[in-house]
Formats: sequence, C-alpha cells, structure tokens
Amino acid sequence: MSARRPLVAGNWKMNGMPDAIGELRATMAGAGDARCDVLVCPPFPLVADFAREAGEGAVGIGAQDCHPEEKGAHTGDVSASLLAAIGARAVILGHSERRADHGEDDALVRAKAEAALGAGLLPIVCVGETEAQRDAGEAEATVLGQLDGSLPDDAGVVVAYEPVWAIGTGRVPGTDDIAAMHAAIRKALVARHGEAGQGIRILYGGSVKPGNAAEIFAIDDVDGGLIGGASLKADDFLGIVAAA
Repeated sequence: MSARRPLVAGNWKMNGMPDAIGELRATMAGAGDARCDVLVCPPFPLVADFAREAGEGAVGIGAQDCHPEEKGAHTGDVSASLLAAIGARAVILGHSERRADHGEDDALVRAKAEAALGAGLLPIVCVGETEAQRDAGEAEATVLGQLDGSLPDDAGVVVAYEPVWAIGTGRVPGTDDIAAMHAAIRKALVARHGEAGQGIRILYGGSVKPGNAAEIFAIDDVDGGLIGGASLKADDFLGIVAAA
C-alpha cells in the first residue's frame, strides 16, 4: 500500500448556483472521517462562500483555473493570490477543456502552476490524450510530453491523468491501460524529481462513478480521482470518497 494519502477532487466545471452549497454541506457531513483528502472545486463566484462554509474542515475548496500573473490588465481572469486570499486551497490547471476551448499550451499551464505554488495553492495539473492520439499509438508520448512541458520544477503538485475521450462519456479505459499510463507517469516523475517523484499523487479522471471507483483506485499508482459529473451530488461523490 502506498504511503501517499489519496485525494478525491470534485470538478464542478460550469455547474452550480448559490443554493448548491447544500450539496457541499452534505459532502462535509459525510466526509468528516474520510481517510483521504477531499476537495470541491466550484465555479469562481462560489469559491469564497464555499470556503467560508468549509472552514478548516475535512473538505477543502479549490478553483478551476488561475492566471499566471498576480495582478494587472487581464479582464475576466483571476490570480492565484486572490484565490488563496478568499480561502481556496488548490487549483485545477491545464484541464483538457481549457486546453481545447481556450488554446492553453503546456508553457502557459506551467506558468499557472508556478503562480499557484507561489500563492500557497496546490496545483492539480491535468494531462491526457484524445481518442485519435490513442488510436494512433501516441497516447503515452502525448501524455509524457504534456507532463514535461506543464509541470514546474517544484515537486509540490498533483498530476491528474484524464483520457480526453473518457471525460463525461461513460467510457473508461481498461484497468491495464490505466495501470500502464500511471506507471509511465510515475517513471517520468521519478526521473525528473528523484525520490520526491514517488510522493507526487497521480489522480485518474474520466467517468469515475461510485460503481467503478473501488476497482480504479485499487490500481497501482492511482492515488485518487478528479471527478466531474459525479461530484455534483453529495451521495454520489461520497460513494467515490468511500472507495478511496
């Protein structure tokens, strides 16, 4: 059994209104004795209220992006230091939806991760291949290339592997495929950071649900999950937390 403490992080994406704080409260009530770290990442306008509600309890609050600069003329963007000031503990960076919809490249993701570290946030850096890249036999090269370009030199990060074709589709790679990719990521982390690379948590994301979470989390080098739709309802999310 790995000494790495599992992490289950909920990515709410562009979902949730202020009354969704009820789901946070239910998650908090059910996660008090969880033997893993639990994180909820709502849309930006909810972060401050959710962080006040969560306090210093077992459920942390994170954000879904940040800007690499601390301040300036960047309309619509949010700095890592502001997120930290309003109570966020972590930030998701380089998600495939950001890479595709906003044209984010590895260098930008790395700059954001460095800003997050500088503000005291935990960066969750996402990597993953498209279906076309997997079908072409390029899955591992794609993921390791993203890893090399997106990670800062500091080992104080979390990596989330999310095959793009599995996000929100209900499709999940076979356990052997997940194991092979996580092993390749671990090897790359150790090559880059030495022994510290063994301590970096690698999450799996992509259609994780209460019914398949235990099987996925039992795979070597899977240290928890980055959860999308199943994190929106406390009952589903807590089922995944229990599996971790």
